[in-house]
Amino acid sequence: MRILLTNDDGIYAPGLAVLEEIARQFSDDIWICAPSEEQSGAGHSLTLNSPVRLRQHDERRFSVSGTPTDSVMMALREVMDAPPDLVLSGVNRGANLGDDITYSGTVSAAIEGALAGVRSIALSQVYSREGMGDDVPFGAALAWGAKVIAPLLDAPFADRTLVNVNFPALPADQVQGIRVVRQGFHDYSRGSVVEGRDPRGYRYFWFGLHAIEHTLDHGTDLEAIDEGYVSVTPLQLDLTNHSALGEFADRFGQ
Repeated sequence: MRILLTNDDGIYAPGLAVLEEIARQFSDDIWICAPSEEQSGAGHSLTLNSPVRLRQHDERRFSVSGTPTDSVMMALREVMDAPPDLVLSGVNRGANLGDDITYSGTVSAAIEGALAGVRSIALSQVYSREGMGDDVPFGAALAWGAKVIAPLLDAPFADRTLVNVNFPALPADQVQGIRVVRQGFHDYSRGSVVEGRDPRGYRYFWFGLHAIEHTLDHGTDLEAIDEGYVSVTPLQLDLTNHSALGEFADRFGQ
């Protein structure tokens, strides 16, 4: 089995090393193509206004001066001599739960794999505020990663679908198990913008990382993580609101 690894935290991210360790439990045919620098929050963006540069680090390890989507596209079109059987994206430093998936470069890299017809899985490690920076523990992901991936290797994936996995912020031996759940929703109206001034006196703004409020609806990824479970959420790329099609058609006389 040929596996392509990528992420949005960059080629040197510790989570990518964790992902490689997980992937090698299934195959030795591992290829890596990831952004040269962190691209968190890049979503499904492409680099269109500047050249994308490809750097080779060893026989099957490459980095791209662009987004996670760029990385997957370059891997599939320029780097690999044959398509992969599986795309794994992560292990992201931080959660990709609820609406976060619309911002996530980690999930978007898996989306690009799914668009190319490759079985694709995004993996993220939730962490507590005490574990920020380079101190994020990946023990849960390392211990549970293969357990999550194995049942998905021969599971039926419909076209343009992928799977989003999150590991709880717990030691591996305290994880309660695995739950297959739907996507939850955050309340982004309470997000924050942090203002400061640079040494020359000009204002700048950073989007804050304060806790975002959410409702732990039953059966969601948010609830599963809160209760100490690994969350597994199948996603589809069809964003059509099918229940509204009839009403909108009537309004346009169709």
